[in-house]
Amino acid sequence: MALLDLMPAPVASRPDARLTALPVAIIGAGPIGLAAAAHLAEREIPFVIYERGNAAGAAIREWGHTRLFSPWEHLVDDAAARLLAGTGWSVSRPSRAPSGAELVADYLEPLAAHEAIAPHIRRGVEVLAVTREGMDRTRTRGRSLAPFALRLRLADGTVVDETARAVVDASGTWGQANPLGSGGLDPLGWRDVADRVLPALPDVLGRDRARVAGRRVTVVGAGHSAANTLIALASLAVDEPATRITWLIRNASAARISSDGDELEGRGALGSRVHRLVADGRIEVVDRFETLRAERTAGGLRLHGRRGGEAAAHDTDIVVVATGFRPDLGMLRELRLELDDIVEAPRRLAPLIDPNEHSCGTVSPHGYRELAHPEPGFFLVGMKSYGRAPTFLLKTGYEQVRSVVAWLAGDVESAGRVELVLPATGACSTDAGGCDAPAGAATPATAGSSCCA
Repeated sequence: MALLDLMPAPVASRPDARLTALPVAIIGAGPIGLAAAAHLAEREIPFVIYERGNAAGAAIREWGHTRLFSPWEHLVDDAAARLLAGTGWSVSRPSRAPSGAELVADYLEPLAAHEAIAPHIRRGVEVLAVTREGMDRTRTRGRSLAPFALRLRLADGTVVDETARAVVDASGTWGQANPLGSGGLDPLGWRDVADRVLPALPDVLGRDRARVAGRRVTVVGAGHSAANTLIALASLAVDEPATRITWLIRNASAARISSDGDELEGRGALGSRVHRLVADGRIEVVDRFETLRAERTAGGLRLHGRRGGEAAAHDTDIVVVATGFRPDLGMLRELRLELDDIVEAPRRLAPLIDPNEHSCGTVSPHGYRELAHPEPGFFLVGMKSYGRAPTFLLKTGYEQVRSVVAWLAGDVESAGRVELVLPATGACSTDAGGCDAPAGAATPATAGSSCCA
């Protein structure tokens, strides 16, 4: 019997009048949060969106120079398309993969500006914590009837509490990079070299060019984010020949990215391109390197660690951390969550997305049942629902919120009817940068970047 068969599905309960008068709180105004809003708007369920940034898609704007792997036809939610259709909006080339900036400008901004959604977005608001009103996680009596309480830091710094009937956490994982150390922690001395470290997806051909041009740049990570950054750096090195590029990986092989059997053409070509650059000597590979400590040097930094079991050191000027992302669960500490011990995804979902077993396109369709927790009315959706697994696609997230919103509306039949067809994809891994994590700076010669946003 499958693991999912052993776990009871959440039961939809009819909320009392006090709860139905409250909105559904959506955390994050990215693609998944806005899709949830579109579905709630269609069902005329009140909602509010809390967005930490000053505009919708704030995280995507940080890697807007990146071209996605997925084409437009896989990047637009059905309910959102129905809303936008009334304004004359359409996608002119469904088979084309847009950049992050295009996704924001041509889809997220019009959606966020729609009259059914715009009045409900609170920008510049950070969700500090989520709990039940008057109840920490230890209290049980009357728990399911108590509203959720969200502690918020407003744009002016004021901290307030607001209540909601349900919470859909679509805050993603951007900004919570996996540490560089192989033990899951930052290397010793990491803070001392912070000014010489760039996060994933630096715009090496634009905004960040001055920081990397003509310098020794080391990209750490074995997946698509790292690969695209390496390709962009190689392009930069044509104009700035003093630029030196190193690919630092933990394993014995740099074969984590593959072009075999990938229906997403841009990503399928990625592996062969980066390996060709390695073969041509334009990128140096340092394999089997586990970082333990970092220290400043004159104008750069030195990484100390082990290589093949022996003490080793690597000198560089700039380090790009492309090691993948993990969810911020601290804000949810007072909620009763049922998370997998390994990937930190909802326990029912974890076996379906295990990166040791699945790629982006082999994840089974799933909805409210797999996303539910012992805390009725709370759902992790989107990239955050996948925990540390990088096998997420936007199209998967859209199906998640369609099912969750149907369940919140009491439409259990629709909520349970999960149908999803995904493109077959290449291998993903826990430190590969993955399917959803955007993957490097796109150039006219760069096929693309991530599966989605």
